[in-house]
Formats: sequence, structure tokens, C-alpha cells
Amino acid sequence: MHMLAANKLGALSVLLADRVGAALGDFSPSAAALLLTLRYHGAKTGSKTGAMTVSALAPILGVAQPTAVRVAQGLARRGLIAARGREGRTAPLALTREGRRRADALARARLAAVERLLTPLSGKKRARLERLIDALLGEAAESRALARRICRLCDHDICAGPLCPVGSRASALERAEAQGTNGC
Repeated sequence: MHMLAANKLGALSVLLADRVGAALGDFSPSAAALLLTLRYHGAKTGSKTGAMTVSALAPILGVAQPTAVRVAQGLARRGLIAARGREGRTAPLALTREGRRRADALARARLAAVERLLTPLSGKKRARLERLIDALLGEAAESRALARRICRLCDHDICAGPLCPVGSRASALERAEAQGTNGC
């Protein structure tokens, strides 16, 4: 009987993956993550384009560097990203105006798809579910790198700072490491 919750959570993850996948439209999960990461990075740095190298993007996307290169090349062919200058042997990638528009649309579509699943829940049930999700996500974030991967499709304008259990946990782990403790 103790596996029942795991089985149900697995079914929910399939439903969520299907809904989010449909919301991504003609973008692969990696392509959507690349666009949304550049969108977030731009907001974080105050730039409109959020330039990052493919090498920096690959671990966030959860793919090997050559795969990230192929994803980036596909998005560049579509006019959604472009190289912005050079940093040594690499050229940081940034959103084009159309890329920014499409990334904004992706963020809205993803949230709307998941929000529809939550519609039947009352305010109290939603609050309880949010606390449980926070606990699960917070415990799953074992490093900053994993936190970035977990949140690669997130709208960071909504879930930022102390509202983000993933980023908060990663920050706590970093503070503990800097103080020479293991965070336990």
C-alpha cells in the first residue's frame, strides 16, 4: 500500500508532462528550456536578450553540449536566437525580438496548461498542495546546478526569492557549504 502514493504521483507527472508538452507547441522541451532560460537570464541581468553560451546552457537543459549546439542552431535558423559578440572561442547566444515574443508566449502557455489542472481545487486545498509541492521540490534541490535544471521552464517572475523552494534550498546549501557544514 505504501507504493500507492508513488504510483499516483507518477500518473500525475505523466499528465503534467503531456499538458506542458502540448503547451510547448512546436518546440521540443530542450528548445523551450533554452528560450525560457535566456528570457529569465535577460530579466535577471536587466538586458533584453540574456546572452549565455551553449556550454552554460547545456547543463541547465539537461543535455550534452553537442545536443545543446544542435538545439541552438535550430532556434537560430528560426530567427529566435542569435550570437551576441564573442567571449574567447565562444559566442554568447541571446533572444531576438521574435525569440523574446515566443518565449513570453511559451511561459504563458505553460502556466495556463498547469493552471487548468488546479481549477477544481478550493483555496484551502490549493494552499495545502502548494505546501506539499514546496516540500518535495525543496528536498529535491541538491545543488544550484540541479535547481537550474528543475526550474528551466519556470516563470521566475512569479516564483522568485523566498517564494521559490528550489532556489531557496540551493541558496541554503551554498551558505552551509561556505560555512563549512553539510547543511544537515
